[in-house]
Amino acid sequence: MGYWKNHMATIITAGFAAVLTGLWPPFYDYAPILNFVFIMAVPITWFMALTCWLSQKSADYATNHGHEYAVHQKKSLSNSQTLQVEVPKQVNLSEIKQIQDELSTELNGLKSSVELKDDEIERLNQEISNLKTLVQIESLKAELANLKALSSKRK
Repeated sequence: MGYWKNHMATIITAGFAAVLTGLWPPFYDYAPILNFVFIMAVPITWFMALTCWLSQKSADYATNHGHEYAVHQKKSLSNSQTLQVEVPKQVNLSEIKQIQDELSTELNGLKSSVELKDDEIERLNQEISNLKTLVQIESLKAELANLKALSSKRK
């Protein structure tokens, strides 16, 4: 966050608009051209202040700077699960071993799942290469049939 919660442009523009608005009545009868300048400048500066305020509110909403507190969550690789960890003040060695065993079991399960996926990907790549070979064979058969047809027409 910057100065004044990133509303510095809004505050300065609104201040300038307020000064122009305050100077308008004393200079109303001073010169007609000044009246025209104030008629143009005052609404434009208030519109700019409103635009600055709205754009900063939009930026705060889009980047979550508008909240007074921060929300932190650990997420797992799959977005379907959220991992929340509570750490007690004192942990026994047996509890550490139990947690370590649970985590290693889960890790082994994930490794086997990854190996299965890798095997499936390899099988699908082999099938794709076989299909490419079949397509090439069919293409050659069609070309050979066309050549036979052309040679029979020439005879």
